[in-house]
Amino acid sequence: MMTKADKYLVDDIKNILDNGYMDENPRPRYEDGTPAHTISVNHVMRKYDLSKGEFPICTLRYQAWKTGIREIFTIYQHPTNVLSEMKEYGVTWWDPWDIGDGTIGQRYGATVKRYDLIHNLIEDIKKDPYGRRKVVSLWQETDLHETPGLAPCAFLTMWNVRGKYLDMSMIQRSGDMLTASGAGGINEIQYAALLMMIACVTGLEPGVFTHFVANEQIYDRHIDNAHEMLRRAEELAVQDSGSSIDSPKDNSGEIRQPVLLLHKEKGCSFEEITIDDFEMRDYAPMKPQLKFELGI
Repeated sequence: MMTKADKYLVDDIKNILDNGYMDENPRPRYEDGTPAHTISVNHVMRKYDLSKGEFPICTLRYQAWKTGIREIFTIYQHPTNVLSEMKEYGVTWWDPWDIGDGTIGQRYGATVKRYDLIHNLIEDIKKDPYGRRKVVSLWQETDLHETPGLAPCAFLTMWNVRGKYLDMSMIQRSGDMLTASGAGGINEIQYAALLMMIACVTGLEPGVFTHFVANEQIYDRHIDNAHEMLRRAEELAVQDSGSSIDSPKDNSGEIRQPVLLLHKEKGCSFEEITIDDFEMRDYAPMKPQLKFELGI
């Protein structure tokens, strides 16, 4: 059964293919040195209510959700910019962005650590839940000018308490739709997980997660995969209409949606949460896995 994220992704792929614009003189290059052009659209927004089971995960291809959450650990929980320390968490996809000293520069985890951003957020939620200044920004001009390195893509989160719920919006300046930033991709999975973690630590329930991407793109060498994902979506739609016997169902016979659970007692410390505390249920992505050549 198609998830809410799958439906968003289908619409967003079609929008880029039908209405997107080609960039000029792109910074990224493929491994063979060829300029990595993209087709883009501006201002994409998606919203999920985690309290209603709308977890953002794509089933049109497998998403390495555990690795995505481990990367969030290296940014916010045990913040680091050291590639060898990231690898201890199984996160290796940052290797091409080594600035030459074994780090990604004064970016991401290094910024969180320097300004103690996550602990400040947690304390603010506890002390002043209805305050409207709960902003965590990885876009710090001092840091960006201090060293070279890739500027943060997902760089801003804003947090709001709503009764027993904690809502969060995430702003992303740029997103490679099919590999990371798209609906139900790694970025949405990991930031929804972060929302779950912060809610747990502050004694709240995860609520609405909203994702805004200022510029979302499909690389020119990913267009064939984009069409394959649209084909898979059509296949899923046919299965949905026929109530496939392979789809996971609950006791009432209703088809279940994939959902991420966090098995941790409320009020625990942020550092106590591990990847083993997370459980993904009813996730049955389509196969085989698709491969994407990255623009670096």
